[in-house]
Amino acid sequence: MNKVYLISDMHFGHINIIKYDKLPFGSIEEMDKTIISNWNKIVSNDDKVFILGDVSFYGKDKTAEIISSLHGKKILIKGNHDAHNTQFWIDMGFCEVSSYPIIYDQFFVLSHEPPTYFNEDGCMYYIYGHVHQTEMYKTITKRSACVCASRWNFTPVELNHLVDLSKIV
Repeated sequence: MNKVYLISDMHFGHINIIKYDKLPFGSIEEMDKTIISNWNKIVSNDDKVFILGDVSFYGKDKTAEIISSLHGKKILIKGNHDAHNTQFWIDMGFCEVSSYPIIYDQFFVLSHEPPTYFNEDGCMYYIYGHVHQTEMYKTITKRSACVCASRWNFTPVELNHLVDLSKIV
C-alpha cells in the first residue's frame, strides 16, 4: 500500500534559515543533503508527499535538480516563499500545485499557514507549516500537526503516524 507523507519549510538554498532557526548545520549544502537523504530513505517512488510550502530559494536549474532527486509523487501547497506561478512548480517536478489550502481525504486540511481560529473539538484535522520553531504552536495536538522540516528531523512524516500520535496527546 502506498503511503502519504507531509513536510513543509525545507527552504532549500536559504542560507539565513540556518541562523534564523538555529539549525544544526554548518552549511546550506549540508542541510540540503540531509533533507534529500532523509526523504529518500523513507519515501518510495509510489508514495505521495504533500509539501506544505517554502520549498526552495535556489534558481530554476538547482530547484529542478533537487525536486527531481526526491522520491514520490510530490504535491505542493504553496507557501509565502513560493512566489512563482503554478507552471513553474509543475516544470520543477510537482504533480499538482495549489495556491490555497486543500482538503485531503475529506478530513485533513492541508495548509502552509496555521489556522487563525481552530476548534480542537471540531471534525477536521489541520496540518500546516510556516511557524518553524515558534513555541506557541505545538507539534502535535488532538486535531492538528505542524510538519515543519525542523520539527521532524528534516524528514517527511507519514500521515498515519500523525494520526496515531494525535490519539495519545
